[in-house]
Amino acid sequence: MLDFWQPVIFGLVQGVGEFLPISSTAHLILLPFFTGWDDPGLSFDVALHVGTLIAVLAFFWKDWLNIFSVALNSYKKEGIAGFKKETLYFLLIATIPGVIFGLLFEKKAETIFRSLPLIAIALIVAGVILYWADKKYQGKKNITGITFKDAVIIGLSQALAIIPGFSRSGMTISAGLFCGLNKISAARFSFLLSTPIILGAAILKVPSLIQFGISTSIIIAIFSSAIFGYLAIKYLLKFLEKYGYAIFFWYRLVLGIIILLVYFSN
Repeated sequence: MLDFWQPVIFGLVQGVGEFLPISSTAHLILLPFFTGWDDPGLSFDVALHVGTLIAVLAFFWKDWLNIFSVALNSYKKEGIAGFKKETLYFLLIATIPGVIFGLLFEKKAETIFRSLPLIAIALIVAGVILYWADKKYQGKKNITGITFKDAVIIGLSQALAIIPGFSRSGMTISAGLFCGLNKISAARFSFLLSTPIILGAAILKVPSLIQFGISTSIIIAIFSSAIFGYLAIKYLLKFLEKYGYAIFFWYRLVLGIIILLVYFSN
């Protein structure tokens, strides 16, 4: 059983890393590497995902109600709260590539894709892509301006997140910027898109959580991941109102270099 602070810190890493474009999976792999802690196991991983699912639903529940309301109400031609009828459809389209790649490469994601040099390279490369998209391609479209083509591109970018370090949010935000979305809308669409992915991952692994039992550490991890995930969404959106994504490029670059130096020095 982990002590109190370990599940709190794992929850912090998952909650912040899931929504900031820095790769939660990479950080969860790096945390035991740098601290010497044991890998807490599959049931703990499920708990962390349940926490981030709670976070995204708690923050965006009104948006999801509006999305379904507009999509299912045949009398509404105009969207409400910044959504249109096609929004739900586009979110589903963008989810498909991530699901397919996740199922095809699940075993590799748990083995060879967890190589530290690969993670370092992925952090740096995806950071450069995010920086480039933020500086050169940011547009003025909001979520109602998303097209079928945009949904496909964003969905395909999400598939790259199967490699730790690329970051699901990082790639989908970058793709959104490339498609001409403004920085706030790119982030919001990315967060909404995370809901079905996290929900699916949690549902598939819940039997493992039940099998191994729900300990105090599991409960702490869920609450920690949920709280820090909610705060990450809230304050990233506020941060983006004034600033861009450059800070995340520099963070990823420095972290990637540190990983390579530590790995090859050993």
